[in-house]
Amino acid sequence: MIVKLLEAVGNAVLSFLEFWGRWFLLSVKAVSLALRKPFRINRYFYYLADIGANSLPVVGITSLFTGGVIALETYNAFHRFNAEYMIGAVVAISMARELAPVLSALLVTARSGSAMAAEIGTMRVTEQIDALEMMAVNPVKFLITPRIYTSIISLVLLTIIADIIGYIGGYLVSVYLFGVNKILFIRYTQNLAEMDDVYHGLIKAAVFGFLLSTISCLYGYYTRGGAKGVGESTTKAVVTSSMSILIFDYLITYILRLFNL
Repeated sequence: MIVKLLEAVGNAVLSFLEFWGRWFLLSVKAVSLALRKPFRINRYFYYLADIGANSLPVVGITSLFTGGVIALETYNAFHRFNAEYMIGAVVAISMARELAPVLSALLVTARSGSAMAAEIGTMRVTEQIDALEMMAVNPVKFLITPRIYTSIISLVLLTIIADIIGYIGGYLVSVYLFGVNKILFIRYTQNLAEMDDVYHGLIKAAVFGFLLSTISCLYGYYTRGGAKGVGESTTKAVVTSSMSILIFDYLITYILRLFNL
């Protein structure tokens, strides 16, 4: 019984190390290949539109209601101390530091990360990646490199937009639903919220964009087992990317606070 338990633990550890080893090697290779010709700029614009612009409606709607929910939840507590005008600062800081980058990353993972894994996985099982290699086209540079860079850029831009829309949602609920003084609402936001809050969120967004794109592409690139394998890779890509985003959210927050950044 003990032998089987140790064997199971050993296999789990080996699988864990193998996955992150593959992830590290593929990520380094994909990032470094961006500096080699041909650059194929049109593919970068294509993925910017696909990952960034096409995710904007989902991120915008989610952020609007998220900001509204924060205002709804905090109003009762602040109203007891006649501090309703501070809701704006709470909404702005909460969106900038945590909710905007995390929610944007999770939504892009569900929408675009799954598509990356499915598309690349389908190309793998149908031998299209092998065909690219036969034509002397590096599949990592052609398929993965543009997705990584555009995911990072898209997440940063989507996070900025989510910050703005989320604050608007909190403003609408506070001012028009609860009758909070709009001048004090905006003034206390300016006094309490800082640009460092925004920078922290953008750092997280860049890291999340890198994680979701590399993990999704990794699962797709090493897909095996036909159509069933594509489905399994897509599911694993979304689950692993989502868990990594939440784990690294904590780690980044801890590191930034540790160094007082």
